[in-house]
Amino acid sequence: MLLIWSSCKKEVTINPKNKTEVTAKDLLGNKNYQAICFGGYRKNSRDIQPTIAELKEDLLILSAMNIKVIRTYNVHLPETSSILTAISELKKESRSVGKNFEMYMMLGAWMDCKNAWTDLEPNHDEESARNAIEIKEAVRLANAYPDIVKIIAVGNEAMVKWATSYYVQPNVILKWVTHLQELKKKNKLSKDLWITCSDDFASWGGAEKSYKTKDLEALINAVDYVSMHTYPYHNSHYNPHFWKTPQTDQTLSEIEKVNAAMKRSVAFAQMQYNTVKNYVKSINPSKPVHIGETGWASSSDGFYGNEGSRASDEYKQALYYNAMREWTNKEGISCFYFEAFDEPWKDSENVLGSENHFGLFTVDGKAKYALWSSVDQQIFTGLGRNGVTISKTFKENPDEIMKTVSTPPNH
Repeated sequence: MLLIWSSCKKEVTINPKNKTEVTAKDLLGNKNYQAICFGGYRKNSRDIQPTIAELKEDLLILSAMNIKVIRTYNVHLPETSSILTAISELKKESRSVGKNFEMYMMLGAWMDCKNAWTDLEPNHDEESARNAIEIKEAVRLANAYPDIVKIIAVGNEAMVKWATSYYVQPNVILKWVTHLQELKKKNKLSKDLWITCSDDFASWGGAEKSYKTKDLEALINAVDYVSMHTYPYHNSHYNPHFWKTPQTDQTLSEIEKVNAAMKRSVAFAQMQYNTVKNYVKSINPSKPVHIGETGWASSSDGFYGNEGSRASDEYKQALYYNAMREWTNKEGISCFYFEAFDEPWKDSENVLGSENHFGLFTVDGKAKYALWSSVDQQIFTGLGRNGVTISKTFKENPDEIMKTVSTPPNH
């Protein structure tokens, strides 16, 4: 076995036959290669792109957490190219001092239907002309950075019907997955590059029968693995039967009710994963299934705040994050946790909107409660954001966090 240095000062073993190049097959399901969804935007608009230096700050922080696989979402903005440049520079810099910076990418190619994001009625039966451009750029980047790009995801929640602004039919995703697989056969893409689509559990046959089509079956056979999303957090509003405190728990203390609700939330995510896995295995028993997204927001003034499901705070986020990591590591499931850093552009008109607060770090580089133990272990020594060293939220006072924790509503 070969020992390779990693920036989190741990030694990782890999099979000698892969010592020259780690592949997607080596990464997925391997707990030594933790995964996360990453966007480096620090302002309330994506017009303000993160710099290479800022991205390198972020990547070093993630590497300290033993994150070695990041997921991006589109290639039509400069950020993805900048991330690849940043990783390449960090790899070169580490080699110059006899070390090995490891970071790989699941590269997202965004998919839209015709008229998406316009004043015209979206046509969900036809695709946007931009899709071809997105795929072409994804191919270019995968070939330019074969040591980093190990997976291409065709679309993000592109088939689920609640994505009314842009969703497409499965045949569109199948078309582009097949195209990429053909490029692999023609040696125009690495044969070790894995192709998937990252979508909601419903889109992968985990919900009503309307999703279970022949095109979906063909897509399951065409991808190298299935990347599914599960969000108990959102379901605390839209499907709250598991979330609300049952009558049998009414005698529990308030914190015990919260802890019990979070255990039910993890069980809900496991149920959605297993539902998809069972369906996928009924189509193709050898097809791997991993989690492309799951997460928990720490703040909300809407559906998930104190006037809604009361799901949002750092304590609940920490319980969910730690439990999901424990479960997926044990079961050999890659979990691209959503997400690394808060991104304020996602709900730029509402600072308190939940979409802005899924990060494990705040925009100014404070570690949320889920990572307080990592701060205590001093793994972030010398690292920071915007020149500010990583520190804990709430002025490091756990009592202040607990004041923000609300008990889920009763049944």
